[in-house]
Amino acid sequence: MSKNTPENHPSGAPWRNFYGRFKGKGLRPSQEGYLEEDLQDLSPGAVGWEENPERTPLDLEALFGARDIWLEVGFGGGEHMVHQATQNPDVGFIGCEPYINGVAMLLGKIRNAKCDNIRIHPGDARDMFDVLPDGCLSRAFLLYPDPWPKKRHHRRRFVTQEHLVPLAAKLKSGAIFRVATDIPDYVRQTLEEVPKAGFEWLAEAPEDWRKPWADWISTRYEQKAHREGRTPHYLTFRKI
Repeated sequence: MSKNTPENHPSGAPWRNFYGRFKGKGLRPSQEGYLEEDLQDLSPGAVGWEENPERTPLDLEALFGARDIWLEVGFGGGEHMVHQATQNPDVGFIGCEPYINGVAMLLGKIRNAKCDNIRIHPGDARDMFDVLPDGCLSRAFLLYPDPWPKKRHHRRRFVTQEHLVPLAAKLKSGAIFRVATDIPDYVRQTLEEVPKAGFEWLAEAPEDWRKPWADWISTRYEQKAHREGRTPHYLTFRKI
């Protein structure tokens, strides 16, 4: 652990364990170029524990003007985020993804799509929650998150109160939270935990959560689920 522990840091900023990968196989030269040339301009500012220990709030008006703001937690390769950003140019998007290979993939897609309404936090979403003003988000997405299939690892899933409570605080009343997963036990935990954090589930019949949203674009994770015979589920919640 760094010497800047929560006990001796004057701000009291939390130190958090992170479970997962930060980097996979080697990046292509073009992806290295995206990271070097584009990431700094598209990052909303230092939000990490050591970079911003005082947790100075983000100036969202400077980033997006008067736009509504949507957040995607763990954007993978970025295809959904770029799709939504091009379909909703009047919305500002923040994407959180600690896996640098995914960040590089998104940067390439942003270049190709030429959309200017995306900002990226290449790190833990919990650090972003620390610096977002309460009630600032109109929508949030959690799409095919890491399932952590072993029972002893279920506490690492995003759908725990450690993540859901701060997310709920950042969402406006009436804001929409979408969750997509192909793991039945993740569905179970989502339906148990999300309402505890102040959400209501918007489903009147089973078919409401077994068909994709009207503005959905199939991601590589969903395509893998279909290939391997798993059924995607699309859960929609509203912040109370």
